Amino acid sequence: MKKITWYIVFGIVAILTSCQKEYEPVPTEEIQQGTPTFRIVPGFPEGFEAGTKTAYTIGTVNFGTGSWTLDNALVGNTTSDKKVGTKSVRITGTGFLTMNFDISTGAKAVTLQHAVFGTDAASTWELQVSTNSGSTWTRVGNPVTTSAQTLQSITFTMNYSGNVRFRIAKTGGSGRINIDEFTIDDNSVETPTRDDNIALGNPSNATTDTNNPNNYLVIKPQFALSYNNSKGIANWVSWHLSTAWKGSAARCDCFAADASLPSTFFRATSSHYTNTGFDRGHLCPSEDRDGSSDDNRATFNMTNIIPQAPNNNQITWKALEDYCRVLINSGNELYIIAGTYGQGGSGTNGNANTIANGQIVVPARLWKIVVVLPVGSNDISRINTSTRVIAVDMPNTQTVNSQPWGNYRTTVDAIEAATGYDFLSNVPASIQAVIESRVDNGPTL
Repeated sequence: MKKITWYIVFGIVAILTSCQKEYEPVPTEEIQQGTPTFRIVPGFPEGFEAGTKTAYTIGTVNFGTGSWTLDNALVGNTTSDKKVGTKSVRITGTGFLTMNFDISTGAKAVTLQHAVFGTDAASTWELQVSTNSGSTWTRVGNPVTTSAQTLQSITFTMNYSGNVRFRIAKTGGSGRINIDEFTIDDNSVETPTRDDNIALGNPSNATTDTNNPNNYLVIKPQFALSYNNSKGIANWVSWHLSTAWKGSAARCDCFAADASLPSTFFRATSSHYTNTGFDRGHLCPSEDRDGSSDDNRATFNMTNIIPQAPNNNQITWKALEDYCRVLINSGNELYIIAGTYGQGGSGTNGNANTIANGQIVVPARLWKIVVVLPVGSNDISRINTSTRVIAVDMPNTQTVNSQPWGNYRTTVDAIEAATGYDFLSNVPASIQAVIESRVDNGPTL
């Protein structure tokens, strides 16, 4: 079953579960354990970037994961090769791409990307598995026909324990095919954890220097943020989300001034929003932090709140928040950064540039960046050029809900240009260049 189908299934389950949730305290140690999921084998995905082979004659190549044999296959790096990064494997005739090493922990799934080389005709191929170190091979799933001229992702599900290795066998067709981003999920169980909320970087280089009141760093156990004293709201809020953060704590609805701000700073209160026509909109959602009453209470600090158009907060923005929780219920963990820019939005009372006698700026735009990873450890090292990154930029208006949230997708690069921030700065620059320039086209359930 392809991943998009799993997203739909888990989405329905998550919605039904949410509707039936009873709010009872959950011990912290139970929350920290999270829901087990199977991990990606260390070193994968294999992007075939490390090796070089320029001829179709049989030969072995050492890639990042180990030794592979390429028979009627080479490492392609031309403009006609479909690839993530600079290289992919190109197979012709009835060629093979074969692992020369075993994965000792078995396999639950193999995911890869495939496309025709250039404008070649369609070809057929199959994934094969060996459980005896390459002595014999068995087909996994059904044969595949590749006809698309852009990379397509495909997942083969299975249930192998012990030693396994895989190969791609091209079985028919006059064209050539490209294979890239070869990933194996093994039988080792990963347990979701609560990770560093600012692990991917500090976008504005915020500090705790009170002489820098418009880029003041606030770090809480539940999230990190940059506070802008002249605007009375955060520039951005950054948080990690996995099922380890989830529980059954009740929504506290306890909006309060943030006592952690220096006493010389403006501290917004809930009453500053009264009768303004704007919602007290969360950047880090309350429902992302219901693992304990303390976690939930933290999201009601007014430094996490912005003046948000009700239709934005309650419909379009909320739909994206809900989708993020669907993702973590389907075996992922997320790194999320959200913020605002510009001035002037529309609420139920019409347009406004500020509220609270000018002390709080009404933002013109809301943006969010979501980095999606399978549950695992050493997260930054697992981000690669095929990592899904969802970036949205939407107006802070009452008409925003005329389109679903997916229609507001953009690139990280575009949000950087609008805000002046440097996102994902702890990710290697070569990987940033790829994932920050790409508009997400994944499911939006």
